[in-house]
Amino acid sequence: MEIRGAVGSADGTRDRALTPLRMIRGVVCLMVLVISAFIMLVYFGFVSAVILRFFSIHWSRKATSFFFGAWLALWPFLFEKINKTKVIFSGETIPGKERVLLIANHRTEVDWMYLWDLAWRKGSLGYIKYVLKSTLMKLPVFGWAFHILEFISVERRWEVDELSMRQMLSSFKDPQDPLWLALFPEGTDFTEQKCMRSQKYASENGLPILKNVLVPKTKGFYACLEDLRGSLDAVYDVTIGYKPRCPSLLDNVFGVNPSEVHMHVRRVALDEIPTSEEKVAAWLMNTFQLKDQLLANFYLQGHFPNQDSLSVGKVGIPLKSGASAVPDNGAFALFRYLSWWNLYPLFKLNIGDIRVI
Repeated sequence: MEIRGAVGSADGTRDRALTPLRMIRGVVCLMVLVISAFIMLVYFGFVSAVILRFFSIHWSRKATSFFFGAWLALWPFLFEKINKTKVIFSGETIPGKERVLLIANHRTEVDWMYLWDLAWRKGSLGYIKYVLKSTLMKLPVFGWAFHILEFISVERRWEVDELSMRQMLSSFKDPQDPLWLALFPEGTDFTEQKCMRSQKYASENGLPILKNVLVPKTKGFYACLEDLRGSLDAVYDVTIGYKPRCPSLLDNVFGVNPSEVHMHVRRVALDEIPTSEEKVAAWLMNTFQLKDQLLANFYLQGHFPNQDSLSVGKVGIPLKSGASAVPDNGAFALFRYLSWWNLYPLFKLNIGDIRVI
């Protein structure tokens, strides 16, 4: 049976074996991430997100983004340095320090984590916010951090979500506050069963039949666009593909998959997107038709088009396409030192053949 989303291993990409040492390393990494998140919440989160907010919302967000951006940088460090996942970008070059609405396809439960790799390279890691299902906001420790970072919680029922979502959006309008607001218009991650339901819905409503993405939901996207249009610089349309297959959270933790993450980036100026709700819905549907074709070609060819055309580096320090180096700064270097130094010998284990390098 075909596994939609799997890419052949002719180029050498494959799942890594889940060995006992890889499992131990993953558990240790997860423990460090949880403990460090708790430390950030206790020592910095309350001060930056609560106390400082009484004096200035702008400086509260600046402080919160600084401290939690350092913690969030541990995730790209886990993916790229420890798990050796190669992150490859293609498409258009995007400038740094823009206020943007970011939309992406939702292949798996961990897509949103890999968007941190892109945000970090553009100096916006601490400013990225997600529209997330409410159950994730209830997680211990991580859920508390999501609240402090001002993620938007939704029940995925518009009649329930509209009021609370627009209230949150109204607080993001200040152009002085950097913002990357990330939204997955499909509303849920992709599975074969969901795809069949989506295709049935499309057929019954005269919409295009999509094979690699689900029919996008338009109301949340239109609300974000309508409420923030006056303070945004652009919309980033990101298409994500994985090799050799779409990973789960545990695949990421244990480093067994993916070998490569491919992100195709398209920057859309606000004046290229219509203003009426009906035309915005048509624009979004057309965008997902393009994503569907991009992914179909990706699964056939193993890469997105113009893969060598994009340099997505940290501001002023371009990285070549395919580069997986994680940029550094003083705050991240200090936090990484405190978090990882005593675990360094374990991370130097080459788990694939169980030898020390």
